[in-house]
Amino acid sequence: MAQQSDELTNLPLFARSEMPVYTVSALNGIVRRLIEQQFPVIWVEGEISNFKKYPSGHLYFKLKDAGAELPAVMFKGQTDSLAFEPEDGQQVLAYGKLTVYEVKGKYQLSVRTMKPAGLGKLQLEFERLKEQLQREGLFDLAHKRPIPAFPRRLGVITSGQGAALRDILNIISRRYPLVELLLFAVQVQGEGASLQIAQAIESANRYSRLAEPIDTLIVGRGGGSLEDLWAFNEERVARAIYASEIPVISAVGHEVDVTIADLVADLRAPTPSAAAELAVPQRDELLGQARQSLQRLIRSERRQLERKRAQLETLVQSYALRRPLRRLGDLQQRLDGLSARLPRGFREGWRRRLERLAGLQARLAAANPAGLLRRGYCLVEKASGRLVRSAEQVKPGELVRIQLHSGALTCEVREVNLKGDQRDRT
Repeated sequence: MAQQSDELTNLPLFARSEMPVYTVSALNGIVRRLIEQQFPVIWVEGEISNFKKYPSGHLYFKLKDAGAELPAVMFKGQTDSLAFEPEDGQQVLAYGKLTVYEVKGKYQLSVRTMKPAGLGKLQLEFERLKEQLQREGLFDLAHKRPIPAFPRRLGVITSGQGAALRDILNIISRRYPLVELLLFAVQVQGEGASLQIAQAIESANRYSRLAEPIDTLIVGRGGGSLEDLWAFNEERVARAIYASEIPVISAVGHEVDVTIADLVADLRAPTPSAAAELAVPQRDELLGQARQSLQRLIRSERRQLERKRAQLETLVQSYALRRPLRRLGDLQQRLDGLSARLPRGFREGWRRRLERLAGLQARLAAANPAGLLRRGYCLVEKASGRLVRSAEQVKPGELVRIQLHSGALTCEVREVNLKGDQRDRT
């Protein structure tokens, strides 16, 4: 830089006047834009030093390591996100944007959020997995299912010895003791906890398919540090909840704690006790609603009965009803008259039918062939049994049978006389 300055000093005046001349403010502005374009947002790890909190609420400090330091500022609007009290000597992870404070010509980190370095790596992993699963759609509202209003069977996945289970049992027994609880006891923190939780979710679904249906699953534990709750931030747990056929209520930690499991679950409860309240109805409220419904039904039926009674009284007094009653009386009188005439009409009809029957019998007797035979007529049959109705049906020498009133004759035809022809056929 010194050599370059000497070269500029030794240039002729006209040559120097042809080069751009910047004001300090303009140059600092250019530098600021270059830095901000090159480093939009970054994470920086370092130790806090020279920490100061101003009455305005802004925080000023430096981030340093063994070889360098970086000025930093965190404005009041960003400090609300802090979950700890920063102080000198703390190792932190700061997330923000590099910029230039143009007034004094120094560059600094404008911090948006900050975490203790020990937890910061877990937080970074949390943010990475959260972003990945969000892109895959595991948090989509369209996938979330409603929680059954009146469950018969609940599955609870938590520690068998923890306070979370006691809280859930206490709430359930007080609010809705009709429900059956199935406990799938698991380890809720430490190595292997996430695997047990995921396997328990799969086991609950298998039990629901093959044995008895489970209406809702409560998955959770009591509060704790980020490390304590980390099993519920594991990818295998998130995917097991997403794949569950049973609606899942997550109940991890206290109200301020949010885990990946909370984001994937069908419903998030801030605490295990709250999860129990969301999973079952309040028995006393249901009884109260039932009593109110019954009273409304009774009042409605009474009003309906009163209306029907009034309508009936109106009909009884109406002309339309009285007229049919008079008509009914007239018909009754007519029936009485018909009943009196019935025996006489029946006898007359019977006599006419007997007379008709006698006439038919006489006609039938007159048409009977036996009667004709009694009067001297006879029937002539050929040997084949066919009746002879005309002389043309027989020939001389042919045998015929003659049926008389009493007995029959077999005769030989000697000659045939045709009607209108006096010649004999011999």
